[in-house]
Amino acid sequence: MKNHVLRPLYVALALVGFILFVRKLLVPVDFGIYERGYMYGWHRKSNEAEWKGVRIKYKTDKGCRDCHRDKYEEISKSGHSIISCENCHGPRYEHPKDPPGLTVDRSRGLCVRCHAHIPYMTGGRGDIPGIDPEKHYPQAECVMCHLSHNPKPMNQKREARS
Repeated sequence: MKNHVLRPLYVALALVGFILFVRKLLVPVDFGIYERGYMYGWHRKSNEAEWKGVRIKYKTDKGCRDCHRDKYEEISKSGHSIISCENCHGPRYEHPKDPPGLTVDRSRGLCVRCHAHIPYMTGGRGDIPGIDPEKHYPQAECVMCHLSHNPKPMNQKREARS
């Protein structure tokens, strides 16, 4: 064979050899090996104990509903019903045991993630009422005027009267 054919072949073989060498160094021996012989998954047997020790941070809203039924029902009827409680209240872990209380994120940034005005109205994001955060009371927290569990303006006035 001619030299111009062999040279790219040697480069390709060296590249494959290098990749196999790096794989041998970086990938654990038991990676992808399953008890029944399945070998192309992400499962790693030696990693199971490590995963059992991982503390689950976020739970579902069902746990919140058991103790905070009034708040849960209030928000489930509002436009914020698709937002998880933990989005504003932080990870629940084993609440109420640990932590006994949750911190509420009242930052503007949390609200502005969805309520910043966008100039294009495509998709569902354009249907969400938006503000210009630099002009709309830039120093105030949103919760000073808007109830996050019941965000419709008519509900704000009704609760202010009571």
